[in-house]
Amino acid sequence: MTPPTRSTSYSLAREPGDLRGSIETATGGSTLRRFFVFLGPGYLVATGYMDPGNWATALAGGSKYGAALLFVAVLSSLMAIVLQALAARLGLGAGLDLAQACRAQFSRPTALALWLVAEAAILATDLAEIIGTAIGLQLLFGLPLAVGIVVTLLDTFLVLAFERAGFRKIELFVVALLGVIAISFAAQLALADVDLAFVARGLLPTPEFFSNPEMLYLGLGIIGATVMPHNLYLHSYIVQTRAVGASAAEKREAIRFAVIDSTVALFFALLVNGAILVLAASVFFTSGHREVVELGEAYRLIAPLLGAPAASTLFAVALIACGLNSTVTATLAGQVVMEGFLRLRLKPAVRRFVTRLIAIAPAVALTLYAGESATGRLLVASQVVLSLALPFAVLPLLRFTSSRRFMGEFVAPPLLSLLAAAIAATIIILNAKLVYDAVAG
Repeated sequence: MTPPTRSTSYSLAREPGDLRGSIETATGGSTLRRFFVFLGPGYLVATGYMDPGNWATALAGGSKYGAALLFVAVLSSLMAIVLQALAARLGLGAGLDLAQACRAQFSRPTALALWLVAEAAILATDLAEIIGTAIGLQLLFGLPLAVGIVVTLLDTFLVLAFERAGFRKIELFVVALLGVIAISFAAQLALADVDLAFVARGLLPTPEFFSNPEMLYLGLGIIGATVMPHNLYLHSYIVQTRAVGASAAEKREAIRFAVIDSTVALFFALLVNGAILVLAASVFFTSGHREVVELGEAYRLIAPLLGAPAASTLFAVALIACGLNSTVTATLAGQVVMEGFLRLRLKPAVRRFVTRLIAIAPAVALTLYAGESATGRLLVASQVVLSLALPFAVLPLLRFTSSRRFMGEFVAPPLLSLLAAAIAATIIILNAKLVYDAVAG
């Protein structure tokens, strides 16, 4: 495997709009002061772990199986922490994002195939964001779902505004909305009668997970909604927004800070995702409502079941906040993937408009054909697509970061590479089981 060099055009070229090295880092002062500058990318990544598709899978799993799938949410978050640590190491250690590394190291047909899979994953994510945001608009303002789907095109202007404001402003916006989401779910959990023993039992795997195809399907949806493939591309790029010095010591410190940033952010995402599943288990499962797949149905049920009208409003506000956050990060990920694989740069707003138009077509068609009751199942299906696409990002990432020839002294520790290989094998085996179950009927 050819290692990247200082003459590599990917790592040195600075085209208009390139965010690499755009944020100055502190060269002196305390460790805490230097660390503070590296806070931010992890929370952009964490946003992708709590998008509307994640809500749908968590609600469906919690309402149907109680807390039994909580162990999957915890396991997938731990998987994400390991994989995002590798993505940060690749970006800072090799000076390349994952898409650039794939283009530089693989044959053109292989790179194009990986690009197509990555684009499919981004479209699946975009589909979930469209439907989730449209449902939130419908619940709060009464907009018909098909109209709300078209209105989501306006978030293109949000991306355009952030393009002009600077990357640090994007991070602050995302963190602010994450705060709104956290407060909303904390309030709803406070209203719910949560049985801690019931929740604790969900932390242990159940044999039914491997024998029940529907439970496995929802479990893979949770994995796909949590360990999202486009986040690996995104993280390996946005860690490079910090202007890190050229010395090995400075890069090692940057890698350490970036990993701490993403680990803390993903633990936060785990708390939110766990809260959604526990809320569904405590409110819907225990009350006998065990087929809650649609976000709109959850909105209508949650207020009377909790005895608090404000619960529904909190639910809808958090849903819209998730959709807006995911809009920003998915646009960035799409740009990273397209530029890295194809060397093709589009303005973020243009990229967003194109991908949203492509994703809107099936969303509107399904809504008009099957009615609003099909949106929840479409959301879950989109997350399963992400799980099936995941190995095509994980395996290249593992190959690059475990190669001393490619990474030099920043190669991943053997134990970390071994753990990542076990994660990749687990995802592939579960995906194969899902495909087999589908084929076998």
